[in-house]
Amino acid sequence: MGNAQSPAANPRFASATRAFTPHELDDLKSLFVSLATKSESNGQYVSLPVFQAFFELKGPLGERLFDLVTQKRKDGKLTFEDLVIAKSIYEKGTKDEIDEFIFQLLDVTDDSVLGRSDIESVLIAVLKSVFSLKVNEDGSSLCHDVANVFLNAATFSNDVQGSAEKSMSFEDFRVWSGLLPSVRKFLGSLLIPPEAGRPGSEVPHLVHGENIDPNLILLKKEYAWHIGGALSQHELEQWKLLYHSAVNGLSFNTFLGSVSNGEGPTVLIIKDKEDCINGGYASQPWDRHGDFYGDMKSFLFQLYPKASIFKPTGANNNVQWCAVNFSSESIPNGIGFGGRVNHFGLFLSASFDLGHTFTCTTFGSPPLSKTSHIIPEVIECWGVVQKGIQQEKQDALKGTVLERFKEDRHMLNMVGLANSSE
Repeated sequence: MGNAQSPAANPRFASATRAFTPHELDDLKSLFVSLATKSESNGQYVSLPVFQAFFELKGPLGERLFDLVTQKRKDGKLTFEDLVIAKSIYEKGTKDEIDEFIFQLLDVTDDSVLGRSDIESVLIAVLKSVFSLKVNEDGSSLCHDVANVFLNAATFSNDVQGSAEKSMSFEDFRVWSGLLPSVRKFLGSLLIPPEAGRPGSEVPHLVHGENIDPNLILLKKEYAWHIGGALSQHELEQWKLLYHSAVNGLSFNTFLGSVSNGEGPTVLIIKDKEDCINGGYASQPWDRHGDFYGDMKSFLFQLYPKASIFKPTGANNNVQWCAVNFSSESIPNGIGFGGRVNHFGLFLSASFDLGHTFTCTTFGSPPLSKTSHIIPEVIECWGVVQKGIQQEKQDALKGTVLERFKEDRHMLNMVGLANSSE
């Protein structure tokens, strides 16, 4: 009778659209139409199989993400409004909102109890996606052991009624994700298609000489991915092995000679007698100093039996240490990171046969090994090849030479000699 009214717009959707530019909304609409067409839904919705195939997220993690994006309706239909609302929270929201979304994402069983098995299944899904790891014939995952290394850094402090197993609290999650920036990056960008360069998927290309058995190398690709989570994009292209104790010997002077050839940052890795693998990212070259030096880009890390990264806290500037041929007891010869003299976060003596690791306020790190005093078995150091920066330097040098050539030509022209050979 003329009183019919169109249904009111979803207020959440109306609010969510304001997080995007018109161009971004157009792109989202085009994506939705494309996926809805593949879903054979007359353009009305995106189905779970199409969603999982496009974002390359199968299994519990993909199902859980679809459930959250569709606001837990359980109808198997992802609408355009769902997509915009989810992306506005998950990608455009505050840090707290994004963390809360990821925290819910980890609860793959949707029982409000975030247990060890939930986290393990998510980690296995992440590793399979990043490294395309497969499953054994008996159903066990080839990345199960690697997942446990990352899982070992987690804390589960919440009591669960009727169960001896504890669950992960929101605060536990925030601490854990801070220790694993690569995992946090990946889980925070699942609605970005892999082909678009999903953050958290970058793995540095590891280059080493043919004179070393790959089985002797400490830095596996999974560990490189873990360390790379704390670095910028241009530092994740290629890492080159500069020094390995199995090839070069446990020699401090050889180490310094090998690593001085590289201009960029380095990744120092140590395996000790306790089978613990840890190390540090040095943003500055290993040069002789009589005191601490470096900047806040450096950090400490653990790789095995648990994986963690410890960035500078700002408590002090005692970042990097490299002392050579000092005779004073107050200046211990060797290399290290953080802490204070004779009480470093990580230290290797110049003899390369002893070291130590203590609780460190510089990086907020605990002792990195099972004991404070360590005996290194294997030491290796990788150079971070910064191709983008190297190209900029080459271009700058090239530009300088060209400008100099132009100036020389100008001077020759002035005296009439520029074309004398023509």
